[in-house]
Amino acid sequence: MAPEPVHPLKLASVLLQYPTPATREAVAELDPAEIAPSRGRQAQQLASFLDWYRVRPLDELQRTYVETFDFAKQRSLHLTYHLHGDSRQRGLALLKLKQAYADEGLDAEAGELPDFLPLMLEFCALAPGPGGRDLLDRHRPAIELIRDSLHRERSPFADLLDVVVDGLPGLTGRQVARIRRLAAEGPPTEEVGLEPFAPPEVMPVPGGPPAQPMIGGRE
Repeated sequence: MAPEPVHPLKLASVLLQYPTPATREAVAELDPAEIAPSRGRQAQQLASFLDWYRVRPLDELQRTYVETFDFAKQRSLHLTYHLHGDSRQRGLALLKLKQAYADEGLDAEAGELPDFLPLMLEFCALAPGPGGRDLLDRHRPAIELIRDSLHRERSPFADLLDVVVDGLPGLTGRQVARIRRLAAEGPPTEEVGLEPFAPPEVMPVPGGPPAQPMIGGRE
């Protein structure tokens, strides 16, 4: 029996996570024919990234990942940070995301915030109908800000953000205006103070694995 095709966004989700020996091995064994039919230039962009990824030693992949995503706020893969900063509005946005996953029967991992882009891509690949794509599109300004920063840095990971964008509708005028405003001003600076930046409902459970940091801090 032929293996089930790999959704392009599911593959992008895996490749946008911290590289591990298991990930490295799985990618090395992946046959391009196993990738499901894609939209636009997704196949070309995935092939370009895989060519780069496969020939790098694991320690180089890990170092590049940390330097790319953990040490730069503008490339944080937690999308609501770009839109809401550390404001209380971000907590509400995280709750809505968790509820959207629950409505489709997907439980977000206890150790990860629901706005982590790889988690959202996995949801988009698994969710029936247009719900997943619509969720990504609502966070389009954040995706575009990360994508622009990756392109300016000439990062190989820019190919993966191009894969994501190629599966979304064209930008609306409102989205363009918000992207420009966020690029010029940055995320809101209202501080939550002593309250956690996300409500308890989306924070890790006591005794469970710790949440990944919003920005940086990877061991």
